[in-house]
Amino acid sequence: MDGRLRDLFLLRDDVIFLNHGSFGACPRPVFETYQQWQAELERQPVEFLARRFASEMANAREVLAAYVGAEADDLVYVSNATSGLNTVAKSIPLESGDEVLASDHEYGALDRTWQFVCEARGAHYVRAPVATPVRCAGDVVDAIWERVTPRTRLLFLSHITSPTGIVFPIDNLVSRAREAGILSVIDGAHAPGQIPVDLSELGADFYAGNCHKWMMAPKGVGFLHARREVQALVEPLVVSWGWRSERPGPSRFVDEHEWQGTRDISAFLSVPSAIRFMEEHDWPAVSGRCHALLSGVRSRIADGLGLLPVTADAPELYAQMTGFLLSDSDPEGLQTRLRGEFSIEVPVILFDGRPVLRVSVQGYNSPSDLEALLSALERMLRG
Repeated sequence: MDGRLRDLFLLRDDVIFLNHGSFGACPRPVFETYQQWQAELERQPVEFLARRFASEMANAREVLAAYVGAEADDLVYVSNATSGLNTVAKSIPLESGDEVLASDHEYGALDRTWQFVCEARGAHYVRAPVATPVRCAGDVVDAIWERVTPRTRLLFLSHITSPTGIVFPIDNLVSRAREAGILSVIDGAHAPGQIPVDLSELGADFYAGNCHKWMMAPKGVGFLHARREVQALVEPLVVSWGWRSERPGPSRFVDEHEWQGTRDISAFLSVPSAIRFMEEHDWPAVSGRCHALLSGVRSRIADGLGLLPVTADAPELYAQMTGFLLSDSDPEGLQTRLRGEFSIEVPVILFDGRPVLRVSVQGYNSPSDLEALLSALERMLRG
């Protein structure tokens, strides 16, 4: 990667950071914008929160909406994708015997969310096994769709899976769900900024994404998008001044979920800066280089160390993050050694009872970062 990009991030020089997927990393210019918004709020809090709030938030929503292919009145800012998905999960009127269908590659926090909701309402949370390695998109579609039953009420899937970094073919599955009268809820935590996202074209009923991960906005900012036809189903997770608001707001959906009284909206207002940063640095080209770098090291990890990649080497199956299946039974110990002995920050995740080494490559990473990982793995796995 370009060393000049590395200089634009606040990451410590003594850590090889291959874990962008967990919490992201904010570029220095975007972080400075974030701090400027915080200072602006504190200079005149009443003016900022009482008189400027609506217009500033509207501008931030419009910029984000254009980036993800949506209408500004159909999305709201939330603190993260998990918050947005909890809003949906606690709103959908599930009944006893209904089924929520997901895969076994979903993010653990959301697995717990749907288990919580289903247990409370007598519904069933069904996790369709998607075997690894995934050879093609059709493998995913077939594995999930064969678990659909007449009781399937809702389809919940990740756009890019958290534990394994697989790009799921959600366009196909969302289309099938629509035809079958099944609501679709998509966890897009890892997608915006890593792969192109066009929500209008996708047509999912609900889609929650993060801006603080691959879009590189400050921590604490994501979004929830809902198709206009299903917005009435969604109840606010926090009931506040926006509920039954009499102000001339853009929409009931925006009012109820955006206007919550006193809170720091600086991270939300910094999203246009993050999008501008990506535009200024030709981020599609950066993402392409990251994928190429990951693809190159992927083959060396697979062939040289015998670690099984979770997918075939196809660009439609992974982007800037992918996983490798390990035989080591101590994932926490392996991760601790990589960090403590080699200063490499990379997660080892327990997936389906087996450790997965998940490697993320972002614009600040260099070939030497991946070489260091290879060298460390060789020493650790070969004794």
